[in-house]
Amino acid sequence: MADTDFDLLVIGAGPGGYVAAIRAAQLGMKAAVVEREHLGGICLNWGCIPTKALLRTAEIAHYIQHAKDYGITVNGSVSYDVAPIVKRSRQVAGQLSAGVKGLLKKNKVTVIDGTAKLLGKGKVEVAAKDGNKSQLGAKHIIIATGARARTLPGLEPDGKLVWTYREAMVPEKMPKSILVIGTGAIGVEFASFYRAMGVDVTIVEVVDRILPVEDEEISALAHKAFTKQGMKIKTGAKVTKLDRHTDSVTATIESGGKSEQITVDRVISAIGITGNTENLGLENTKVKVERNHIVTDQYMRTDEPGVYAIGDVCGAPWLAHKASHEGVLCVEKIAGVEGTHPMDIRNIPGCTYSMPQVASVGLTEAKAKAAGYEVRVGRFPFIGNGKAIALGEPEGLVKTVFDAKTGELLGAHMIGAEVTELIQGYTIAKTMETTEAELLHTIFPHPTLSEMMHESVLAAYGRAIHY
Repeated sequence: MADTDFDLLVIGAGPGGYVAAIRAAQLGMKAAVVEREHLGGICLNWGCIPTKALLRTAEIAHYIQHAKDYGITVNGSVSYDVAPIVKRSRQVAGQLSAGVKGLLKKNKVTVIDGTAKLLGKGKVEVAAKDGNKSQLGAKHIIIATGARARTLPGLEPDGKLVWTYREAMVPEKMPKSILVIGTGAIGVEFASFYRAMGVDVTIVEVVDRILPVEDEEISALAHKAFTKQGMKIKTGAKVTKLDRHTDSVTATIESGGKSEQITVDRVISAIGITGNTENLGLENTKVKVERNHIVTDQYMRTDEPGVYAIGDVCGAPWLAHKASHEGVLCVEKIAGVEGTHPMDIRNIPGCTYSMPQVASVGLTEAKAKAAGYEVRVGRFPFIGNGKAIALGEPEGLVKTVFDAKTGELLGAHMIGAEVTELIQGYTIAKTMETTEAELLHTIFPHPTLSEMMHESVLAAYGRAIHY
């Protein structure tokens, strides 16, 4: 390595780290990023992107199974081969990881392979895979080490019978039955994929509803949709024991004081994630760690001057786009860019790519009321939208929550076809601090699913036209 001193050194090249390094380079900083495994991090290699490739396969399988509804006859039986499904998913991930490498090179960011450890003020040790160690210096250091799957005693994944997201993405064969523990985005997405591929799916959630961070109305609609697809859903339930056999697992599930056992081929553990804070040399700094996540201020600064942290290692919400945005605002604050704003988590959209899709931004109706707001709520169902009916996707809902006094858009919540693409409209509206007045007078194109967004706003003020 010719260069050993940098203006900015980023530890971790995930969607937070590589974006931070590129933005620093754009601002004239001499930037480097240290990565021990994959450029693009978990998101590009084992998370957001390859799972969407799998879900696309599931979506196509779903439409083939319902081809008659669209006037198309599929001759013969429809079958699939798991190997090319997985291969395509891995190829998509590989293509994007290579793209990140190209972007870093284009922006003249130094990429260093190895594992980084803080040695003290402005000093970092990097251990290469061959065991050789070197020291680097940097005025500013950003920790972007991400997170890993959380585990519970007795329910630990083993890679064969009990899977994390990694094993669930690359099955050697398709199981006949699966138990998914946890109904956040990760759990629900895998449940959707495997169910669409014909697997018998049971999902267990410890709280009283699935997708617990979403609006209660949306959660209820998702529950109904998944049940209709054949999933077995157990809420207010807890997996207390896993008995592992040669090629199956018997799970003990407790709910309401009762206990039952079910036997499945495989178990997917999706009970959350925990920050990668270990072996970073944080003991050599004033960086605080609480509940396995690094503590930062609104500009991602830790208690150690010159050391920052972004992304999943800082805690919820664990989203790639949140990490990227934090990387940009952190670097711009370091560079003294005028008008740099801190993160407002109320403006971070969340997306779940299940079937049906779920998307949201801002406060739920319940949280808005709990925060003391007097609210106006608008709802518009997919069945009232021409494009949704034409697509054969008439089930879903768009829900908007406004401050009754000021007209501020407090939150938006959706379930149905392509809502993960639609939610950005409301995200822009929230970022611009739009009120109902601007949204009411916005012209939406016809025929589109986006018209439901307008109708939901109209409904909040008693003006819905089409329902």
